Amino acid sequence: MNIRIGFGYDVHQLEAGRDFWLGGIKLDHTHGAKGHSDADALIHAICDAILGAADLRDIGYHFPDTDPKYKGIGSNILLKEVMILLRKEGYELGNIDATVCLEAPKVNPHIVAMKKCMAEVMSIEEHNISIKATTSEKMGFVGRKEGVAVHAVVLIYREK
Repeated sequence: MNIRIGFGYDVHQLEAGRDFWLGGIKLDHTHGAKGHSDADALIHAICDAILGAADLRDIGYHFPDTDPKYKGIGSNILLKEVMILLRKEGYELGNIDATVCLEAPKVNPHIVAMKKCMAEVMSIEEHNISIKATTSEKMGFVGRKEGVAVHAVVLIYREK
């Protein structure tokens, strides 16, 4: 069996008046993440982890922010495409472990909905997705509520 791991990291600035998407769920908040797509940092970090584990480059390579067809696109669509790329290489996803770094809004109340949404998009079981949340204790850009950061690790495997 071929087992591989991948790491993903993503950050986005927060801006007043924007929608805030995280884990495929729209969170009710005064600020949202700024980006070319819907700026879902959790999904972007997971996509990069999956792509990296399979040696398929990164999210920017497959979905460049210079391509107008990705302007405002839902990150769930990108995640679904990443899973197609992964499976085309003969891999399957084992599990995801992700940590969201954010001062506000609180992420914990939304974790169950995020897991359900992403599991459905990826055609995997919810228990194969772990999402944790933390703050940065008011330090740095996250602590000043200027942005969101996400770290993600995945395990992929194939029977070869």
